[in-house]
Amino acid sequence: MKADPPETPETPETEAQGSLISHLVELRDRLLRALLVIAIALGCLLPFANDLYAWLATPLLESLPEGHSMVAIDVASPFLAPFKLTLLAALTITIPYTLYQLWAFAAPGLYAHEKRLATPILFSSVALFYLGMVFAYAVVFPLVFGFFVSTAPEGVAVMTDINRFLDFVVKLFLAFGVAFEVPIVTVAMVMMGATTPKRLREIRPYVIVGAFVIGMLLTPPDVISQTLLAVPVWLLYEAGILFSSLMTRTPSKDEDKTRANEERFRPMSEQEMEQELDAVEAEEPKRNE
Repeated sequence: MKADPPETPETPETEAQGSLISHLVELRDRLLRALLVIAIALGCLLPFANDLYAWLATPLLESLPEGHSMVAIDVASPFLAPFKLTLLAALTITIPYTLYQLWAFAAPGLYAHEKRLATPILFSSVALFYLGMVFAYAVVFPLVFGFFVSTAPEGVAVMTDINRFLDFVVKLFLAFGVAFEVPIVTVAMVMMGATTPKRLREIRPYVIVGAFVIGMLLTPPDVISQTLLAVPVWLLYEAGILFSSLMTRTPSKDEDKTRANEERFRPMSEQEMEQELDAVEAEEPKRNE
């Protein structure tokens, strides 16, 4: 009977390699769960693809003159445009679950105070992104489409291609969704110590100019959509300053006194000890005299 081969002792290298592989396996499993939920959402929404597209195009169709409609230039557009919209809708709806999977993967490596800071930021960032999309659909779309249609020259029939319309509105949705994250960015920067509410107030004029520049870059080339993006960004920036000011309170007199006592009785550094010894040695000859 042959003896079993001796077991190879585990080394720090093998332990680290095993830990890395286990983390990669967990990440793969969580990404697969997120993809599965997206596929389920897509399957549930596909039967309503045309209804979703009709709902999305309502602000434009209501702005068009009577008898005008949208057109499909490409042969496959009547199928591909609603399918693309349905896929994007499935991705948008499942954002909370996808972020939860990423959070569950990263949370074990965070400290308790980091978890307390990250949890409300994640929830509020998702809510603000959805709020930005709702603002774009309910406020921006009717104004922008009404403006475009009203400025059409006489004799020009406004008939928008369904694919180009989808690209246009998706760009606006992303622009307003990301723009509404401004309070989260400002609060996170203050909480991490990268800046202060006072400093944020000082750079307010530059932020206002930057908001209009961002509106010019992220929105279509018209003044209305640029202004409708820049003004909310500025207001949300002010909201971020307000919330960060409430979260960073000034220390009380007792806290200042305690900090002063701690500073007074703190241990001496090596350099300070050497300076103190040099001063004592310099005073010794004077005492002997």
